[in-house]
Amino acid sequence: MPEQLRNYINGRWEYSSANEYLPVINPATVQTMAEVPLSPGKEVDAAVEVGQTAFTDWRRTPPTERAQYLFRLKTLLDAHKLELARLITNECGKTLAESIGELQRGIENVETACGIPTLMQGYNNEDIARGIDEHMLRQPLGVVAGVTPFNFPGMIPLWFLPYAVATGNCFLLKPSEKTPMTMQRMFDLIDEAGFPSGVVQLVNGSKETVDAILDHPKVRAVSFVGSTAVARYIYGRAAANGKRAQCQGGAKNPVVVMPDADLEMTTRIMADSAFGCAGQRCLAASVAVTVSTVGDAFVESLAEAAASRKVGYGLDDGVQMGPVISRQSKERIERLIGVGQEEGATLVVDGRGRRVEGYEDGTFVFPTVLDHVPPHGEIAQTEIFGPVLSVMRTDTLEQAIELVNDRSYGNMACIFTNDGASARQFRYEVNAGNIGINIGVAAPMAFFPFSGWNDSFFGDLHGQGRHGVEFYTQTKIVIERWYQTWSRQF
Repeated sequence: MPEQLRNYINGRWEYSSANEYLPVINPATVQTMAEVPLSPGKEVDAAVEVGQTAFTDWRRTPPTERAQYLFRLKTLLDAHKLELARLITNECGKTLAESIGELQRGIENVETACGIPTLMQGYNNEDIARGIDEHMLRQPLGVVAGVTPFNFPGMIPLWFLPYAVATGNCFLLKPSEKTPMTMQRMFDLIDEAGFPSGVVQLVNGSKETVDAILDHPKVRAVSFVGSTAVARYIYGRAAANGKRAQCQGGAKNPVVVMPDADLEMTTRIMADSAFGCAGQRCLAASVAVTVSTVGDAFVESLAEAAASRKVGYGLDDGVQMGPVISRQSKERIERLIGVGQEEGATLVVDGRGRRVEGYEDGTFVFPTVLDHVPPHGEIAQTEIFGPVLSVMRTDTLEQAIELVNDRSYGNMACIFTNDGASARQFRYEVNAGNIGINIGVAAPMAFFPFSGWNDSFFGDLHGQGRHGVEFYTQTKIVIERWYQTWSRQF
């Protein structure tokens, strides 16, 4: 029988009282690896109460001591990186190399949060008036929560967890019910790192579990990554309940290719961006906008890269791309490819209806390239979240920037060029939070915020770096004056 996954509450693993469990399926082999409980709201309540109790002492723990737990966690994550990466590949589908890269990015956030004694510092002024001093302090909020997606089950929880606990909060995680096994193992390592009971907790589940988090009066802040529709829902419900929220939504990331771009380098980087992780990442290139005469050569070069990409089970040698997460995702992606054809796009490389030998039932969609995509059709505006690249053509950079800005999302936009003036104009005028210059995936390092604009983000402060520290703390202003009421002799 598949293993029944558990919740981690008050420093102990506990079986849920859930009436319903969902299978956790390897998308390449279609084998059921475990069952995840859809935990009822009362288990969220129990975890929050435990966290609130633990907060009393944890917030009083000096930041230098809180950092020691993170140092130990980083060491454990480094030691178990390959084991965790194999778990990610099995439950998420990406290649082993992609899983290792994901974990490395997550570990960098743990490392960054270890600098909390400096990152959390306030500031002060003496003598704002004669004999009066003023100080700004940062203090933790209390119990905070994260709701994380299937596509980066190891990295995205680490966008939030390290900063939350480093700043003195107690953190509750609800991982994706599609890929919960990575966090199950990572919480073993969190337990081994010795965090006090109640400081870090995990409750598995689905919508009821999330709603219980959003409605609980003692949860002070919520961090989320997922689709725009769900991000908007979580942001609205959290705000209505008086909570802080940072909600990363969907994307439709455009990449402009200029005539002076290095074609070989651009093709290689673009293929990795569009087809890496089977296109299931919020920073995947999904639209290529070619300028002037480069269109035909770029499409021909990219088509060759797409057709030659080796697709298969991510743990097999030489595989460059794995399956999409589920049968439902596969059907949706293939339907949208058909929509693109119906709208008049040219299907240059068709990734539908292909099978991988030995894994014939796997949920594979092969790399797909659509050319001459109408800029205002469904395929051009919809986040496909699969290995599909749409190509649009323009005559000038100004037209390309207009196309880039004519969309509701604003997660990432990139340009490939050897001209500094073009690059500067692009980065200055484009409406997106993460900009790449000759970069296919403009993913910020851990010490920079993971930005996002428009319908790609709801909130004020993003995840990672100083934004994470500011999100998980509240400022307190102290204005003080002391009177000398007696003289003392020493």
